[in-house]
Amino acid sequence: MGEGRTPEGFWAVWTAVAMDLLGFGIIIPLLPLYADSFGASPTTIGVLFASYSLAQFVLSPVWGRISDRVGRKPVLVVTIVGSALGSLVLGLAGSLAVLFVGRIIDGASGASVAVARATVADVATPDQRPRLMGLLGAAFGFGFVIGPVVGSLAALGGPQVPFFLAAAISAANAVATWIRVPETRVVTEAGAGTGSLRDLSSTVTRFVILTFIGVTAFAAFEATFSLLAADRFGVGEAEIGFIFAGIGILLVATQGGLIGPATRLVGERALIRIGLVMNVVGFLVLSVAETWALLVPGLAILALGQGFITPTLASAIAGSAEPGRSGAALGVQQSAGGLARVVGPAVGGALFAIGLPVPYVVAAGLTLVALPIVPSAAGVDAPVGSEA
Repeated sequence: MGEGRTPEGFWAVWTAVAMDLLGFGIIIPLLPLYADSFGASPTTIGVLFASYSLAQFVLSPVWGRISDRVGRKPVLVVTIVGSALGSLVLGLAGSLAVLFVGRIIDGASGASVAVARATVADVATPDQRPRLMGLLGAAFGFGFVIGPVVGSLAALGGPQVPFFLAAAISAANAVATWIRVPETRVVTEAGAGTGSLRDLSSTVTRFVILTFIGVTAFAAFEATFSLLAADRFGVGEAEIGFIFAGIGILLVATQGGLIGPATRLVGERALIRIGLVMNVVGFLVLSVAETWALLVPGLAILALGQGFITPTLASAIAGSAEPGRSGAALGVQQSAGGLARVVGPAVGGALFAIGLPVPYVVAAGLTLVALPIVPSAAGVDAPVGSEA
């Protein structure tokens, strides 16, 4: 099958991911205000967000390992059902404690992207894999671009309505996934490890570390950019929303359209290095930007770099995992990303309190340090499709 074609069932998996992230995107922008109505302080709201990522950090490797053992489809359906249940609990919440229960349930079942990536890795040829991982990344971005708009409209019907809508979308998605998504994993005992770093190859481990570093740096940017833009440019909430929507659209375009051609041209690992260098440049430009003429290119470079890195790392991990272990490997990667989304905002906020440019200078330095971690071996940087 040629690189430009897609395996049977891919678009069903893509739709499952897009709908799952649509529900997630509906909830996230409204959750702080919803929690505030229960008397939550800013610190408590931060912990509420962190509870999701911590639950994901703990459970994602477990779901990945289970998908290696029993198959992708049942695990994908169960994780989507968990998202529906978590959203429903949020909508029915009568106290702050119940909000935490809902977010933890949602986070504990938040491995759908990793399992979807493993599903694609099962059926994709090496030359198809980077492009298909990029398209899955575009599905992720789709949810974050469309979700907040849908959530804002739903909120006109009442503060609980967006959460009930997200639950309904996830429930329908679970049924559609069970009907439409084919099982791609042959049941085997090959994935019988613990799903931790010590069970993975050194190459996969290095890619997981790169994921943690990259997401930590980018999450620090996400958590502090609104403050920087307000201080230096005087922008308000509406303008910030448009800026982040623009970043999301650029990420979707990069992952959906550029990953395939770029990996064919330079190879997966070289593209990861290029993305890291672009992030370094983007962070440094943002650290000094005091005019829109600098800000806009800095954001564009950063979005392009992150758009290159994220799906290419997933593809590289899937390609480097031992046979029958891609689910566990991608689950550990998602776990590392979940932990990074706890660490990044906390560190970024603390650094921002020291000085406006500090989070971005530190993020650039951290990303620069990550460059030598990209695995290098004979032949690995050959363009995708020319590998032996």
